[in-house]
Amino acid sequence: MNASSLRRSRAALAGGLAVSSVVLLSGTAFAHVSVQPQGDAAKGGYATVNFKVPNERDNASTVKLEVTLPTDTPMASVMPQPVPGWNVTVAKAKLAKPLEVHGKKITEAPSKITWTAAGSKIGPGQFQQFPVSMGQLPENADKLVFKALQTYDNKEVVRWIEEPEDGAPEPETPAPVLTLSAAKDDHHGGGAATGAGTKSDDKGHDDGAGDAKETTAAAGSSDTTARVLGVVGILVGAAGVAFGVLAGRRRSA
Repeated sequence: MNASSLRRSRAALAGGLAVSSVVLLSGTAFAHVSVQPQGDAAKGGYATVNFKVPNERDNASTVKLEVTLPTDTPMASVMPQPVPGWNVTVAKAKLAKPLEVHGKKITEAPSKITWTAAGSKIGPGQFQQFPVSMGQLPENADKLVFKALQTYDNKEVVRWIEEPEDGAPEPETPAPVLTLSAAKDDHHGGGAATGAGTKSDDKGHDDGAGDAKETTAAAGSSDTTARVLGVVGILVGAAGVAFGVLAGRRRSA
């Protein structure tokens, strides 16, 4: 291999590495199933949260999401918001120790939420949010871990069940984790903290209507930024390849 060919090969390799590294970084920016609160998720209160599900595959679509609710800190109220094109069911389980909520003894609590595609899918390069109102949030925990299963239409199942540990590297398939803030005096949690545009009933339930558009817009903006960075990286890498080839041709000429 002569000197000009060697220079062209090096330029092409550098451009290819630039493209692949930026694409990989932009992909991991929104790759995991996660849970995000609308407003505040305070201990002892009620909150509306979004389960955000991105599609990680280029040749398959997500058609099902199963979220297991914590059994050591059960919640008496779990109400999913309808999502067009998706069916949702909430399974319940008997409690080893009954809960007392607003003077009532609760002997069973929601244990799993399942969303199944019914005319809609999460296609490649897309994500979907599944809002849920839940409470009362536990007063004796700093976080809630929701283990999740993501099913694709090619029958592949991704198990987001590994619990992240403080100070340790992030697991390959981390479970969604909801961090709880300090308890509010009124124990309304997210319902009292969301402000104008959000309605709360006398028990502190938050319907999340006022914040849903803002949350969706913010999430969309984050994903758009990641994709724009990926496109820019591809263009920069391609320009590097072209420059290397042209430079090699000029030298050989």
